[in-house]
Amino acid sequence: MGTADLVARTGLLNCLVRELARSVDGGALLLPASGAVMRVAPGRWPSDPELRTPGGWQPLDLAGLIAVAERELEARTGVRNTALGAEIRDSREVVAALLAARAVARPADDLYLCSEQALVAGHRYHPAAKTRGGGPPEAWLPYAPEACAEFPLRLLGVREDLLAGEGDTGVLDVLWGDRAPKGYRVLPAHPWQLRLIGDHMAVGDGRLIDLGVTGERAWATSSVRTVYLPEADLSLKFSLDVRITNDIRRLWLRDLRWLVAVDEAVAKAFADAPAGASMLADSGYRTAGVGGEDAYEAYAVLVREGFGAGARPLLSAGLSEGFDGSPLPAAMPRAVEWWRRYVERVVPPVLHAFFQHGVVLECHLQNVLVAMDADGMPSRAVFRDHEGVKLLRERHAEPLASMGTDVPTPGVDGGYGWERLVYCLVTNHLLEIAGAVAEQCPAAADELWPQAREVFQRFTDHPEVRTLLAAPSVPAKTNLLLRWTGADGGDSTYTPLANPLRVG
Repeated sequence: MGTADLVARTGLLNCLVRELARSVDGGALLLPASGAVMRVAPGRWPSDPELRTPGGWQPLDLAGLIAVAERELEARTGVRNTALGAEIRDSREVVAALLAARAVARPADDLYLCSEQALVAGHRYHPAAKTRGGGPPEAWLPYAPEACAEFPLRLLGVREDLLAGEGDTGVLDVLWGDRAPKGYRVLPAHPWQLRLIGDHMAVGDGRLIDLGVTGERAWATSSVRTVYLPEADLSLKFSLDVRITNDIRRLWLRDLRWLVAVDEAVAKAFADAPAGASMLADSGYRTAGVGGEDAYEAYAVLVREGFGAGARPLLSAGLSEGFDGSPLPAAMPRAVEWWRRYVERVVPPVLHAFFQHGVVLECHLQNVLVAMDADGMPSRAVFRDHEGVKLLRERHAEPLASMGTDVPTPGVDGGYGWERLVYCLVTNHLLEIAGAVAEQCPAAADELWPQAREVFQRFTDHPEVRTLLAAPSVPAKTNLLLRWTGADGGDSTYTPLANPLRVG
């Protein structure tokens, strides 16, 4: 069976085991709504699924696993879904195309970019993590981080009276302002997004003009729609009208209007954060006011500050997946120390932001980067992406009310914010890094979570942490159920997962 099939089965099988299955005698897994019984091979992620039949255990290929999942989901929810199976198969075809392209691609000579390019499997607990909107590979491969894509950006000129946005985007003028004729301002655009939205009428009547392409090459990063410009040490995040995992990846107005307020709250949270922690500022966004809200979002570009002097940090998701040049294998003679230092760099800033400032960081694997010292040990943590940041209502009531009661806000109550934080930090992040360490160094496995627990115990003056350390479970997001029921991408429901931080 090919690698693409194995990757596709892993994502779906992870979801089935985590969200729907129940352990029964002999280590088998019961899908209770349909009555199906499976067994899987142990490992970091379950593999090699087999279905119990009257004739004995039968191996499940991808098609068979999809059929088992569909029967269970329909029996459980009463909902029929004819689209998810096609998404899963599309995700499998995307992985196959990525692997073929990756085999002949020239990888970046920068370890940071290699870590961004490592996510061939994508989200390991999503049934269709690598979907690219169903388009043919030639439409998206030139922009795929997993295929080591680098490409020029398109430059548009926006009539000055139609330039829109908020915050500080002056770096765009520094880089490319001389390309815009008098009366226009420069607006970089992702070439794939321009193809997706097609020719806008504003291009034909002079409100927008085409200024050609950049001389600089942009490197695709793990989110696909965010690119990094190494020479400028700058990231740009674009709208991309493609569903990737649960969401259409637009810069939605509902989020853009809060960018400055969130940036200010985050800056305060990191001003007195533990040493060695920082968050990249999303300093502003720019767009074109040429066609209502739809065009406003479609042409938007967000400016994110760079890493500054010193070695660039490495993406945590890349460390979890592995890549050529990763410092993790070489550190395994000191695996427990490496893990302890990793947890000490990542956890305290997240809890500090929550408890001291009411800021809920979306600190999952793709939003955290960790720099290494000369010995390959974690030395500092860098957080990114304001879009997923939430603010506790009780701590940020005034700014959250500033736009009126009818405007959606990033405000959440403390209970929801804490649950979301625990999911991102423990389930989505630390569990996967611990899995990668234990996979490389099985002898260290039993020592990892007691070390992590000690770091959390520094915060037990907060009842939420005391409850977490005593809880039998932590929340795990139900991505399979969310996709099956067609929930909005921003919705989250959770299922309990055994808490690795609990003693006993």
